[in-house]
Amino acid sequence: MHDPSLPFSDTEPPFSGDSTAGPSGPVADDRFGPVDVRLDAERGTVAVAGGALPEVRLVRGGGAKPNRYAPIGTRDGARLTLTVDGGPADIRPARAWIPRRSYRVDARAGGSRYRLVPCSATASRLLRDGRRLGEFTSRGDGSVAADWLPGADPQPQDAAVGYALAAAFGTGGRSLGDLLVDIVDALLPG
Repeated sequence: MHDPSLPFSDTEPPFSGDSTAGPSGPVADDRFGPVDVRLDAERGTVAVAGGALPEVRLVRGGGAKPNRYAPIGTRDGARLTLTVDGGPADIRPARAWIPRRSYRVDARAGGSRYRLVPCSATASRLLRDGRRLGEFTSRGDGSVAADWLPGADPQPQDAAVGYALAAAFGTGGRSLGDLLVDIVDALLPG
């Protein structure tokens, strides 16, 4: 059944591919080396680890109604548990509706505030305490790539949280302009 609060049809989910498992090997990050990102959509877990990074885990709790429009299966922050380096962290995904900004995900860990927010149809930017660090792309199948801004100086925790958020919620979002063009196109006689 289609979730009317989301701008995607039932026949065109925004994430493609097998989302039950993450990539078979580590991601090669230019700054932090190998990063192991594991998404298990069926169980509702994301785990990020790497030699230079703290471990980050995001777990979908029981009672969460699975939502196929978020790789982790829900955008209900009350049903998600985030831990960073073994300590509790706060996570607040936005509703994810029509405006691109509504796909943002906010997290707080170790005194830092993080925001992952779409900046194009396929990418999302990561901010720490309002400062832009880089962009992430994810197809929603556990594969994630990071492009760090020159001079941004991301820390290991920044990278680990960014990889986890990108894997759990995917990246990118359609702009309001794109959606309006689609609506007008659908209304015009063929």
